[in-house]
Amino acid sequence: MSARRAPGAQDAAGPVRRRGGLERAEARAGLAFLSPTLLVVLAVIVLPVLWTVVMAFQDIRLVTLATSGLVGEATLDNVREVLTSDGFWGALGTTLTYSVLGTASAVGLGLAGALALRRGFRGRGLVRGALLLPYVAPVVAATFVWGVMLNPQLGIVNHWGTTLLGWDEPIAFLSQRTSDVSVLGATVPVPTALLTVVAFEMWRSFPFALLFLTARLEAVPGVLEEAALVDGATPTQRFRHVLLPQLLPTIGVLALLRFIWTFTSFDEIYLLTGGGAGTEVLSVRVFDYLVSRGDVGAASAQALVLALVLVVLVAVYLRTGHHEEEEQ
Repeated sequence: MSARRAPGAQDAAGPVRRRGGLERAEARAGLAFLSPTLLVVLAVIVLPVLWTVVMAFQDIRLVTLATSGLVGEATLDNVREVLTSDGFWGALGTTLTYSVLGTASAVGLGLAGALALRRGFRGRGLVRGALLLPYVAPVVAATFVWGVMLNPQLGIVNHWGTTLLGWDEPIAFLSQRTSDVSVLGATVPVPTALLTVVAFEMWRSFPFALLFLTARLEAVPGVLEEAALVDGATPTQRFRHVLLPQLLPTIGVLALLRFIWTFTSFDEIYLLTGGGAGTEVLSVRVFDYLVSRGDVGAASAQALVLALVLVVLVAVYLRTGHHEEEEQ
């Protein structure tokens, strides 16, 4: 004797099937809409990255690149050569110094600008627009202007320094590795060229932080500051206990983004100093390995090491930031 299905159960199965079919149709439609973007990302990002990883473990030169296959004999010689080559660890230290100083100075200057322009005054919109010029200006034009300004013979900075500030001689900001500075009777060598490119990075990048921090400051409830003002808090106390906690998440995101971009920066340093005078960072070494030496395998290995170092540093930062948020 066969079991008979209840009429109510049979009626309920129809809408369930129709709902499942509708969800599958929506999933197929979403995949169809996303497929062009996925194909572009695959062709422009994923495949080049995979090919770079493959070439990092092969002995490939520019002259043999056309005749080399996609996958050849694997070797660790490129990675070993990169890690043991002269100047690698020095370039890594220079990259970290440049990234940390450039990120901290850009975010700090952006924060100062956002606080200074927080209160309304006549012409504030014009001032904000003018402060965005360093970020939107073409990097080639910006580096050319800086190169002319800092020129030891023709630059306006050295002219003002020798005539108004009492400098004994012009300073070659972009080609001088160190300068001796007297501090409390002691002579301290200062990395001139490195600090100059850090100053350029700060000047060019602070408008990015200014935009984000200005938007976050405008979203802070005014009642919080009013309550602190009624309680007699000083401006410093209001910033430390009211504004800064509101800005910390935004500052953390800005610091992470700016560090990633600064760590892989190439064009600013190469256009200003060419990587000389103590400003050779890892990205410049990748370019030199590829163009000057024609060693595609070693350049790929250098880029792979650069990416791995960046991944480790970002992972440590994210893990530390996550623990700090949990504690707060």
